[in-house]
Amino acid sequence: MGRTVKRAVVIGNGLAGAENQCFGLIRALGLSHSPTLYRVRRPTDGIHKWLNWLPVFTNQRLSRQLFDPRSTVYDKSNILEADAELIAANATETFDKDGPLLVVASGRDTISVTSSIKRLAPDHVFTVQIQHPRSHLDRFDLVITPRHDYYPLTPEGKKRIPWFLRGWITPRQPPGRNVVLTLGALHQVDSAALQLATSAWHHKLASLCKPLLVVNIGGPIRHCRYGADLSSQLAASLLDVLPTCGSVRISFSRRTPKQVSEVLVREFHNHPKVNIWDGKDPNPHMGHLAWADAFVITADSVSMLSEACSTGWI
Repeated sequence: MGRTVKRAVVIGNGLAGAENQCFGLIRALGLSHSPTLYRVRRPTDGIHKWLNWLPVFTNQRLSRQLFDPRSTVYDKSNILEADAELIAANATETFDKDGPLLVVASGRDTISVTSSIKRLAPDHVFTVQIQHPRSHLDRFDLVITPRHDYYPLTPEGKKRIPWFLRGWITPRQPPGRNVVLTLGALHQVDSAALQLATSAWHHKLASLCKPLLVVNIGGPIRHCRYGADLSSQLAASLLDVLPTCGSVRISFSRRTPKQVSEVLVREFHNHPKVNIWDGKDPNPHMGHLAWADAFVITADSVSMLSEACSTGWI
C-alpha cells in the first residue's frame, strides 16, 4: 500500500467480547485516539431468533421483504450501521488526504462486511479480521485468530465435525502468510491501562486485606456448559481457601444465569471477607485486574482469561 496507516474503523457486532478485541489491536497500534465504530445489526425479535443460522444480510433482507420492513434492530446509541459501500467509498475519496484506512472486525456477522470493503476498495484499505472466518481467508489482508480456534480438531471436536467437512472448516496445512495465530484473545489490558486502573481504584481496593482473590463468573456457552452444579462446587472450593485469603471479590457478567449467581450470593453475601459486585456501581473489572493477587475465572471466556494472564500474576 506504500503509505502509513493513521486512521482506523471498527466493524462490530454489538458483543463486548468481539469489539474489545478490535479496540485492543487498535490500541496496540497507537491508533486508539480516532477509531470510528460501525455495527452490523441482526434482527432478533420474533421469528428472527429462529433464523440466526442465516448470514446476517440474508436475515435482514427476509426481514424487510417478507415480514416487517421496520424490523431491523437499531442501536439506541448513535453508532452507525456498517454499510460496506459507504465505508469503501469514503476510504477511496479521502485516500489522497488521509492515507489508507485500517478496517478491523471481529465476529461472524462482520465477515461479509469486511470482505466487501476489501473488494470495493482494495488499494485504499487494509482489512484485519479477528477470530477465524473459517473459509476463504485470502479475502482479508490479515487474519488474527487464537490457536485454539484455528486448530479445533481435538478428539472431542472431531466428534462434532464430519470428516469430509474438517478440511473446509479449518485448514490442515500451516497457516498462510496473512494469518497470525495468538495464544489467547486480543484485549485492551496493557501496562498503561493497568497503571491507570491502579490509580483509579486505589481508594476502593488498596486498603483490602491481602492476598486479594478475584473471582470472575461468565456464563455457559455451547462448548462450556455449566449451571448451579458448578456454583455449588465453586462455593465449596472458595470456603476451603477463604482462611488463606485476605479478601475475595466476586463479579458476574451479563451472561451469568441467575441459577449460577444465586448460589454464590446466598453462600457469601454476609461473609466479612467477601464482596460481591451488585452490577449497579461502576464496573470494578479493571480495578480487579490491577489489584488482584490471584484469579478464579470460568473457562467460558477466553477474553477474561487472557486479560488476567496479561497482568503477570498467572
